[in-house]
Amino acid sequence: MSAGEQALHGFSGVALALRGPAPTKVVAGFGFWLFLLSDIIMFAALFAAYAVLSDATAGGPAGAGLFEKPRVFLETLCLLTSSVTCGFGTLAMFRADTRATYFWMGITFLLGVCFLTIEGREFASMVAAGAGPSHSAFLSAFFALVGTHGLHVSVGLIWLIIMMVQLKTLGLEPMVTRRLYCFGLFWHALDIVWIGVFTIVYLGAK
Repeated sequence: MSAGEQALHGFSGVALALRGPAPTKVVAGFGFWLFLLSDIIMFAALFAAYAVLSDATAGGPAGAGLFEKPRVFLETLCLLTSSVTCGFGTLAMFRADTRATYFWMGITFLLGVCFLTIEGREFASMVAAGAGPSHSAFLSAFFALVGTHGLHVSVGLIWLIIMMVQLKTLGLEPMVTRRLYCFGLFWHALDIVWIGVFTIVYLGAK
């Protein structure tokens, strides 16, 4: 092959004119992984801030006196179970089983709502006891970290509703399955972050 032909075909041996753009599935997947990475970096910064400020209680209550671990365990159980049901829903989607996809994603939604309800009650009880985010640097860091995670769960539930509407109207089109798959990645990432919150914030409370 001449030098000109090598330049035309490149190192892969495929003509440049025949390569074309990457498939939509590859581009969307790559972009979504970049989004998840940026989200993980943001949570890493929030974890670092909490680690630095966890002792800055300003003479107020510390985590050990505020957190109700049985409630947090139930909250954790809801979210981790929702990750399992989300996985079942994704598998059903790949099998083109629409009914099972609705079923498992519906359970995922209900468990997510339960998680947010328990977390909202925890926040309300802490504020009612005078332990709001403005009371100390420790509580500011706590509400920022846990609240940001809760906001992500809320966005995920809204996303799931939209996806169920699209599944109803469009069926298991490639666009719908691609978005549902990205939702599953997002939901599992939130579970991983919550394991860090549960371990560092609640089990490590002093």
